[in-house]
Amino acid sequence: MTTVQKMERPDLDRICGRIYEISTLPQVAAQVMEVAASPRSGALELKEAMEVDAALSSRVLRCVNSSAYATSERITSLQHAVAFLGFKEVRNLAMTASVSKLFTGDAGIGTYQRGALWRHLVSVGICGRLIALRLKEVEPEEVFLAGLLHDIGIVLEDQYLNDHFTQVMESLADDHSLSEVESEIIGFDHARLGGKLAEAWRFPRPATDAILHHHDSTRHRGASAAVVQCVEVANYACSVKGITSIGRNLIRFPQAAIEGLSLTRSDFVALVKDLDQELSEKQDLFEL
Repeated sequence: MTTVQKMERPDLDRICGRIYEISTLPQVAAQVMEVAASPRSGALELKEAMEVDAALSSRVLRCVNSSAYATSERITSLQHAVAFLGFKEVRNLAMTASVSKLFTGDAGIGTYQRGALWRHLVSVGICGRLIALRLKEVEPEEVFLAGLLHDIGIVLEDQYLNDHFTQVMESLADDHSLSEVESEIIGFDHARLGGKLAEAWRFPRPATDAILHHHDSTRHRGASAAVVQCVEVANYACSVKGITSIGRNLIRFPQAAIEGLSLTRSDFVALVKDLDQELSEKQDLFEL
């Protein structure tokens, strides 16, 4: 890690309070998440939450009618989309389209680019869902959402701690992880920042746990363990394929997560191989 002049470290609670106060998360995303979390909600409530943003609704319907979903008939309403794809998958499409607004402007610092981080997030969501489908023991759409959101702390550092984040990017070295450099310069890493905001925004428990522990799933012992492990493995799989969060791969092999999911080496090789086709088929998600 390059020696740099230390900046004053921000207070985690204070910076999270400031981010929460100015509603960084798009309002429609917060509404969709709230509706999805309620056991009393159904297709009608989800439709009404999404209809607040006509452009978002249009993008979701365009994606549903794309080759990725191979519908036999054109789907023209959000309620029809929920009936066809299911509540959670339409929720995920809405969240993908909403959260993508955080990545406007392809700002870059060194090897880091916002656009590349967005591609990484969507790819980890897709890869995590692929792992869940193989296991048949974890809800695939919960894993997709957790993967989509796992590195949200990075873009928040970029937007709200830019001077510190710039120093982090300029101090990266192959013998230190991103989290180690962040902790040295900022005082906390993107996982802690993202996890604390996820709590405030009332993200689903599996997504919040994955945001907080996607680099150290062994530290999570709760009901979301398998989801967190799926995201950690997916994060590594995408990174070794060059689809990284910061333009370089500093992620260590997740041996414990792979063992926790009972994946063999051949399973992992097959996963990486299948991922290319899956990413190709889901290209429309990157454009939401």
